[in-house]
Amino acid sequence: MDQPDGPSTARMIDYWLGGRHHRPVDVAAAAAFEAAYGPCAAIFRSLRGFLGRTVRAMAADGIDGFLVFGAGVPTCGNVHEVAPEATVLYTDVDPETVRLGRSLLAGSDRAGYGYGDATDIGTVDRAQLHRFVPGWGRRPVGVVFLGLAAFLDDDTLAGTLGELYQAAAPGSRLAIDFDTEELAGHPEALAMMGPAFRMRAPERFAPLLGRWQPTDDGIVPVARWRPAGEPEPVPDAFHGALALRPAA
Repeated sequence: MDQPDGPSTARMIDYWLGGRHHRPVDVAAAAAFEAAYGPCAAIFRSLRGFLGRTVRAMAADGIDGFLVFGAGVPTCGNVHEVAPEATVLYTDVDPETVRLGRSLLAGSDRAGYGYGDATDIGTVDRAQLHRFVPGWGRRPVGVVFLGLAAFLDDDTLAGTLGELYQAAAPGSRLAIDFDTEELAGHPEALAMMGPAFRMRAPERFAPLLGRWQPTDDGIVPVARWRPAGEPEPVPDAFHGALALRPAA
């Protein structure tokens, strides 16, 4: 878990995305990881591009309220910047990230930030949920679940996605990613991810979605999910999907 005086994964990603909300300790940690693995900026920019394309696809289908788990720093093309007409509730479990997010969104009436554990939707503040994701449980919404699956075992992940399926209204969408076995060949980098980190072979992804139904795009490397042109030449570190909660 991120420590208050140590590096933050959220701020490291902000650094890789070219943001401004990171500290020297985050830059040092990012450099150490790159020394063990290789350049990461292109990979995380590709993942952020996937986020943008899925959010735009949801907005085009009429989704105008989003609940984001493991939100990190709410800048650099995050949900409210991609879909400015929508309302968004960002959540995270790291108190420092929540404080930073609240500070950055203090002037917004369309996006908020609060504590939320994806494995227990009851931890999300109900007042915030109904303010920023109006109609939660009654009308279709977008759920963003990126950067989390790799830190949940199969049973917890399947249970969490099942709980979200039950809580969200029919017609809701889920944007999700999975970490592949890309780091298997980089043991030093893999060790830096900590004991909770789980790599999965692609054939293990679909069963974990439960009743969420992927679009016809399937579960594919994120750079190849509806690319605007030629897919970016980045390692297939993440696969992703946009999935639907159909009518019961």
